[in-house]
Amino acid sequence: MIRKLRLRMTLLVISVLILVSVGIVLGIYAVNNRNIVTQAETALNLLAENGGTIPAGAGMPGERDAQTPPPRPEGTENGERADTGTQTPPPKPDETEKEGTADEARRDAPPDGPGREPFSPGTGRNGPGAFRDRSMSLEEVASLSNSYTLTLDEEGQIMSWTSDRENLYDQETLQRFADQVLADGKSGGRQDTQFYRLLSGEDGRKLIVLDARLELQAGQRVLRATALVAGIACLLLSLGAWALIRRMVRPVEDAFVRQQQFVWDASHELKTPLAVISANADVLEGEIGENEYLKYIQSEVRRTDDLVRNLLILARLDRGTGSQEMRELDLSEALLGVLLPFESTVFEAGKTLETEIQENVRCTGNEAMLQQLAVILLSNALKYSNDGGAIRVRLSRKAHGCELRVENTGEGIAPKDLERIFDRFYRTDASRNSETGGEGLGLAIARSIVELHRGKIRAESEMDGWTRFIVELG
Repeated sequence: MIRKLRLRMTLLVISVLILVSVGIVLGIYAVNNRNIVTQAETALNLLAENGGTIPAGAGMPGERDAQTPPPRPEGTENGERADTGTQTPPPKPDETEKEGTADEARRDAPPDGPGREPFSPGTGRNGPGAFRDRSMSLEEVASLSNSYTLTLDEEGQIMSWTSDRENLYDQETLQRFADQVLADGKSGGRQDTQFYRLLSGEDGRKLIVLDARLELQAGQRVLRATALVAGIACLLLSLGAWALIRRMVRPVEDAFVRQQQFVWDASHELKTPLAVISANADVLEGEIGENEYLKYIQSEVRRTDDLVRNLLILARLDRGTGSQEMRELDLSEALLGVLLPFESTVFEAGKTLETEIQENVRCTGNEAMLQQLAVILLSNALKYSNDGGAIRVRLSRKAHGCELRVENTGEGIAPKDLERIFDRFYRTDASRNSETGGEGLGLAIARSIVELHRGKIRAESEMDGWTRFIVELG
């Protein structure tokens, strides 16, 4: 019992720790993933507002034709620009200051492109400060995400495309993606790790795509790292909880052991005086003949002797005595050995007994204990069945063992009592039990026997109908 209590408390604490750890990990992953998606959608909106281009210096190569192979990264030679292939003449000395002023004006002004509003001086959404912040965001997009812009003709074929990571894509892959987007018929959305916007303008359709695969892969790495840390923390906390539970349960275990020892010693000590009282009562009856008061004495001695015997059985089962005597046996034969002498008792009580025993049902257990289990269930069925009622016993094989059912007709057991009828000294109806006798230990012994065999026992009942006790053994 104490081992079960300790195990249940440990499993409960570990389950709570696991649930909390999983909740924390999934919460962190969900928040992180949501932030990545939000950031990707915001960046894609900025790219769409900028016409799919990224400001100079942000790392995006120039636009190239769909049939042109990727440009080779070459340095600037003889004043030629590597991205366009055009020659830039050096500025004249007297025009340097003017061009510097013009460059500053162009830097402050928004680039022309679809979806952009014309620049207006002052503050607000279109002010210089607002555009400068937006340009910085686009530069961050270029450094953190993979983006590309496709220019499509009316038939959906790629005319040209630009990308800040040209080595990650090829013409065939981009065309397949464009076909999927056009087939969906949406102006924006997400496919796997790629977020897209489809824009229409005077120069044709543009498909602006931001690929967040790197960010999502980073999120997966964060998830694995968080799960590893949470798993280690959960393991350490579980070990600490196990040690703490053992320390907490130790006083209860000591008290339970002392209680078991007291019951064992008291039962043994009571057997001797009961035997002496019974022997003296028998001798006295032989001398004075039958006497009403002697019958009361003998009846109470027998009842007390049964109680002591049952307490000794429970104490022995609590100690696990008899578990070393387990062996493979024929349960069908053992059960028939109990049923045959029981038939006459049922017949004398004016009731009927139906049996359905499969042959050669084998299991591992203690034969004497299993026969005692059958006697307890049969006696209980006989005791609480109605006048002229029926008792039915079934033994059958199951996928992982065998099942014993003992059923009887009668008043039935109230639902509130079904879970407590296996408790020690619990009786459902004191008035009925005063007539039928018993101390409320029979079903407690039955449960202990079943648990010693690592099985399960339960009760089912219908008011004014059948009551069933079902035993499952491995």
